[in-house]
Amino acid sequence: MKKEVKQQFTRRITQANSTELVVILYEMLLCYLEDGEKAIEHGEAELLRGAARNARGCLNELMNSLNLNYEPAPALQRLYMFCFRRLARAEQRMDCSPIDEIRRVIKPLRDAYEKLAAANNAGPVMRNSQTVYAGLTYGKNTLTENMADQGTNRGILA
Repeated sequence: MKKEVKQQFTRRITQANSTELVVILYEMLLCYLEDGEKAIEHGEAELLRGAARNARGCLNELMNSLNLNYEPAPALQRLYMFCFRRLARAEQRMDCSPIDEIRRVIKPLRDAYEKLAAANNAGPVMRNSQTVYAGLTYGKNTLTENMADQGTNRGILA
């Protein structure tokens, strides 16, 4: 994943509510799967291991956020375990087809959570983070980001 994409995810995380955080995790997982596919296509086993490690991190976070006392958490847990197994197979065999299977599981989940996130009126989970505003500035076709409240707290509550 490129540095700019990581920065975008970081900014989104600071402004996201709980449901949007799940969407972001799914999107990060999909990015890491894409990185893994590129590594397989180029025969880069080490890059594939890194992408698989990051994808497993996203899956772990998704699994750890489940409350298994409520539906559909047990079904989601089984889907995530399936994804773990397919990811291991892709890594072991340097094969893209298991990654495609994972993508077919994750994309509909991401889409469903995206719809739920639109209905979630809760505020951001990170309550004391900087607000980011983006807009076109003086440079032709240049997008500049400005941070609001530059001198305050920076996420630390006193």
